[in-house]
Amino acid sequence: MDVLDGMAGPLELLRARGLVQDVTDEAALRDAFAAGPVTFYVGFDPTARSLHAGNLVGMMAMAWLQRAGHRPIALAGGGTGRIGDPSGRDTERTLLGEDELAANLAGIRRQLDAFLDLDDVEGGERGFLVDNHTWLADLDLLGFLRDVGVHAPVTAMLGRESVKRRLEGREQGITYTEFTYQLLQAYDFVHLHRTHGCVLQGGGSDQWGNITAGIDLARRLDGVQLHGVVWPLLTTADGAKFGKSAGNAVWLDAGMTSPYAYYQYWFNAADDDVERFLRLFTFLPLADVADVAAQHAADPSARHGQRTLAREATRILHGDDGVAAAERATEVLFGDAPYGTLGDDVLADAFGEAPSVEVPRARLDDGIGLLELMTTVGASASNGEARRLVQQGAVRINNAAVDDPARVVTPADLAGETIVVLRAGRRRQFLARFV
Repeated sequence: MDVLDGMAGPLELLRARGLVQDVTDEAALRDAFAAGPVTFYVGFDPTARSLHAGNLVGMMAMAWLQRAGHRPIALAGGGTGRIGDPSGRDTERTLLGEDELAANLAGIRRQLDAFLDLDDVEGGERGFLVDNHTWLADLDLLGFLRDVGVHAPVTAMLGRESVKRRLEGREQGITYTEFTYQLLQAYDFVHLHRTHGCVLQGGGSDQWGNITAGIDLARRLDGVQLHGVVWPLLTTADGAKFGKSAGNAVWLDAGMTSPYAYYQYWFNAADDDVERFLRLFTFLPLADVADVAAQHAADPSARHGQRTLAREATRILHGDDGVAAAERATEVLFGDAPYGTLGDDVLADAFGEAPSVEVPRARLDDGIGLLELMTTVGASASNGEARRLVQQGAVRINNAAVDDPARVVTPADLAGETIVVLRAGRRRQFLARFV
């Protein structure tokens, strides 16, 4: 199927998938797309070693535009990240060190590669990653103020919502460092237009002021018309911030959010979110999205929509192997069969709310009595109570029923690298970590 999915152009495709909230000049942007391949950029905050689910809207927008024949520039704000964007914040960011930023930028590159086809060098025809520190670090202060700052009206800068909110806060205020952020980001757009012919910037709706500042600066400096598009900042159907799970961010780094936990985030989507999320976060054609949504609406209890969403979203980031591992873990953990070997990361995610106790590894290697272990992890108040629970058939090791109070737990019982899962009763789970 044509990547435009029956749409008249890239902008219409993005809008149909829920990836457009506002456009600076829609007619002019349509003309730019019609004239030939457009080079566009989206910026990413390098203040963590991984991107998170909140970045996915922008990453999917970039992926669709690239599939439609346009060239993406992913900008990692290694320069502006040393200052911090005041947009959407009430406090100033902590300035990052060089080593931390370098590690974060490397992580961003790995995650972008799952969504985009990027060249390894700046200026590549397919698309590329740049760090704005490479040009911001060399700016001459006096020259920058003379040549660029003179074109930045302070009244407009003060009028932006992110700045006004901070200025009106009696205690927070805003430092000059953060105040300059919007001018530096505006200059990024100018620089990318001059060096790579970039004419479009995308971002979340909280970036509208920064994007229009870049467009205005380019008009004043170079007399050119650039374009901007922003997508909505999402919440779930129940009003929760998108990309949060049990109070934690859903990270794109498998070491921070396992493929199983990532799959489960999507699988646990509310019924009212399924169709919207299928449009936003999968590459399924819109006709297929409609079919899945119709099947889901006919029998929500079967969770066909959530299963398709989880499978397709996980496949993009973690590949077929990640989907297979997540689905296997889901089947095992929510079934009646013993767990077998799943790995510590999956078990920690699956039983994140369960009490967890560290036990010296030597105790496991020597063989530790089940009753003693139950008391150690808090599943029972005494060995006597533990014995009664076993005799009543209420105890399981890694979901395998236990009926022998004399049972000894050994390394063969590990369900992960270090974890044994004990269950006492129908709902009480405990993790024994042998370290």
